[in-house]
Amino acid sequence: MNSKFYITIFFIILGCYTSFSQIKVLDSISQSPVSYATISFGNGQGIFADDDGMFFFTKKLYPDVDSLHVSAIGFKNLNIATENLPNQLLLQPQTDALDEVILSTNLNRKFKEETLKPYLDDDYYNCWLPTIESEIAVFFERTSDQDQKLTSVTFPIALESKDWNKRKRANSDKKEFSTLFKVQFYTNDNAKPGKALTYETIVFRATEKNGDAYELNVEDYDIYIPKNGFFVSLQVMGYTDKNGKLLPNKKYKEIKTKDGIVKIPTNFRPLLPFTNMVEGKNTYIKRIFINGNNWVKFDKGNGFKSSLLDKNLYNYGIGITYKTFKDE
Repeated sequence: MNSKFYITIFFIILGCYTSFSQIKVLDSISQSPVSYATISFGNGQGIFADDDGMFFFTKKLYPDVDSLHVSAIGFKNLNIATENLPNQLLLQPQTDALDEVILSTNLNRKFKEETLKPYLDDDYYNCWLPTIESEIAVFFERTSDQDQKLTSVTFPIALESKDWNKRKRANSDKKEFSTLFKVQFYTNDNAKPGKALTYETIVFRATEKNGDAYELNVEDYDIYIPKNGFFVSLQVMGYTDKNGKLLPNKKYKEIKTKDGIVKIPTNFRPLLPFTNMVEGKNTYIKRIFINGNNWVKFDKGNGFKSSLLDKNLYNYGIGITYKTFKDE
């Protein structure tokens, strides 16, 4: 997408916010922005704040919403009525949420670096269509009794050809996109994602120029793998401008039916390829805008209707690289 396209989209969307309210989410103690906070409407819909903690809300756009549920890792949740909504929302830090952290003081410890490769696929029909209402988490076991530190995560991305008739050609021109993703790491809580392993807000912008995968370096976050394994999650936040700034994306399409207007979540590119090459069923899904909703394994009989399950594609094939440290 070129810059003219982004500018056009921005002003088209912004034009919908007549009489809008520009609201900022702040840390109640430091007064610093809470980047990419989640704003749920309690009915399965929601939006995100941007990197400056800013989001737009108007009763004209959301006439049936009477309260907001604001959440972010490391902060207490905030519920607030939309009537007389202030232009600043303050979140209280929550410092007791993280589990015990493994600290290593010897920076010269010897280690062996190991890699689990990602599973790549550009077949449109083997892909998950990302919507911002869903978060995907993949489980990884710990492979040693020695300390293990995560250094990078590789997220498979499916590229689409501009010309559908040339979609099977590796050298065909690809559709352009610029999409922001948020990444989180969770403990293993009875075979489901549990507490966050880091308070850090980790995001990355993917474009078609990244190829079939995006490798995210996470070594500086000091994420040590717990004894019972951990989960890596991915959540699409929406399209960005050419500088990586999150645009006020439309989160759903409205379709008129005889029973009224039905809201259908918008699909964002890139698509995420699923695979049958991973042993077990290690992928979990959560609808993030429904308060208190639980993680559910992506499997038949768990409430999912998906062509991926019909083809026995149960897993999103994330790859990881980690260091296994030797005894001192």
